[in-house]
This record gives sequence, C-alpha cells and structure tokens, in this order.
Amino acid sequence: MEKLRIVFMGTPEFAVGILDTIIKNNFDVVGVITATDKPAGRGQKIKYSAVKEYALEKGLKILQPSNLKDESFLAELKALNANLQIVVAFRMLPKVVWEMPALGTFNLHASLLPDYRGAAPINWAIINGETKTGVTTFFIDDKIDTGAMILSKETTINKEENAGQLHDRLMQIGSETVIATLHLIESKKVITTIQEDNEGIKTAYKLNKENCKIDWNQSAENIYNLIRGLSPYPAAWCYFKDNDTEYNVKIYESKIVSEPHSNPIGSLICTKKQIKIAIHDGYLEILNLQFPGKKRMKASELLNGIKFSEKAIAC
Repeated sequence: MEKLRIVFMGTPEFAVGILDTIIKNNFDVVGVITATDKPAGRGQKIKYSAVKEYALEKGLKILQPSNLKDESFLAELKALNANLQIVVAFRMLPKVVWEMPALGTFNLHASLLPDYRGAAPINWAIINGETKTGVTTFFIDDKIDTGAMILSKETTINKEENAGQLHDRLMQIGSETVIATLHLIESKKVITTIQEDNEGIKTAYKLNKENCKIDWNQSAENIYNLIRGLSPYPAAWCYFKDNDTEYNVKIYESKIVSEPHSNPIGSLICTKKQIKIAIHDGYLEILNLQFPGKKRMKASELLNGIKFSEKAIAC
C-alpha cells in the first residue's frame, strides 16, 4: 500500500468539510492551495478564504498563488513532494500543475457527472427541478469536469430542500466519497469510467444577476424551484414597484398557492401577515425575504413596518 502525500486545493466552506474529513482520517496533507486574500464588505477588510482559515487553525502549509503558472509557485509546489492532489471547488488548473504528482490529481464535483459540469451544480439541480443528484470523483484532464470518473454517489433531492441544505448534505456525502477514493488509490484498486458526452447533458452555468432574477410569467413550480435553488446564496431577486417607489427585493422562501384568480401577473396581494404574488397558475406566497438596507425577515415581520397599495406589483 502506497503512502499518500496529499496537496489539497479548494476555497469555500464546501471544500473545508472535505479537507477536515481527510485530516480526521489521518491522511498526510503536506500543503493546501487556496485563493488569494481579498478585501470584502463595507470596510473592505482583508478576508481569508474558508479553506485558509481552516488550514491556519490546523497549522497546514498554505500556498496562495495568483498565477498557477508562476515559476516560483511551481517550484514551491514541487518541493512539497506530493504524490496526489485533490481539488474541491477551486479553479481550472494548468496541465503543468495537474499532471505533476505521480498518482494524478482528482476532483470532487457536486453532481452526477456528466450532468451539471460547471460552476454551480447544486443550485442548478434544484432550479431545474431534479429529484436526484450526487457527487463524483474524477481524474482531472484539460477540460472542465470531463475527466475519467472514479466514484459517484447518488442522493434524492427533497421537494422542500433549498441549495444551502443540499450543499450541507452533499458536503457529507462528498467527504465519504473522497475517503473511499483515497483508499482505492492507496491500494491501487482504482477502475475509472470515461464520461460519455451526449446532447442531453445539462450544464451548471455560472450564476449572475440576470439568471437569478425572477420572471413572474414562469410557472409556479419554476419560480418556486428558482427561489429554493438560490437560497440562501446568492438569492433570487426581483423588483417590487408601488406607485413611484421601487424596491430591489431578495426572496429566500416561498410556497405555491393553487387558487384561480383574475389578477394581473405580478400583483401583490397583501394582508396584515401575508404577501402573495399573482402568477399564471395561482399565487406564490412569499415567506422569507429581504428589502434593501434591512435584514432578512419573515413576510409578516416586513408587513409590520411597510404597507403596500393595491397597485403594487412584482416585476
């Protein structure tokens, strides 16, 4: 059995869960590569990545290259003498990096490949109304999420589950799958499966302001799935317009109300404790939202401090 010397590459909280499991299973992590420090928030204070915070706490060797092809970085990476690299939610690697270790570089991706290759697989699985998803480990090649698959593990998606909840479950499932992958590599029992491309493959596009905006002309189910697929981050959004006032609103939780009506699409129907928005096939009740300059709150809390006219619409 070959002793593994691992370099781990990752940035967000999802990657921390995996790295923590690797450490707790007594694998030798000789270095951690993560994003450079960035100013964040109103005060523009320097913010460390979640992986850097964890690596500092555990006393792990940290590298933060801005350029993955930089000669000094490559020399430092080589000096770590790793024989395996693991990538979880990092960025695309140049060939000179991913082919460096003798046992290769593998990635954990939060989907059942080849579906949902790309930046936001957890979000898009929910947005598209999938009933199942999972994780896949695969050896990295020169394209994005296309390499030979090692292991995959499937799970069902609950109809009420949001992206944050699925993220946490996949982090746990992913941790188990990475450890299983490490045991296969360690014992030289890896059997890979080549990904087969087809026209029906679904893509996990990068999220942006445009594809996070709610279109109230969509079906109730599509809007409901968009909201939960983007909750808690980055959050689905729209405008509430009331006479001459316009609010940019983030919506985190909703409920489908199947009732016939004759209200214009987007109409806000409000009581003292409830906000409903008229759509083609009924209403969407807004349960949890955030107005500009305010904290996230329940609709009933918002209605304690704001009153909408009968002309108010969501658009």
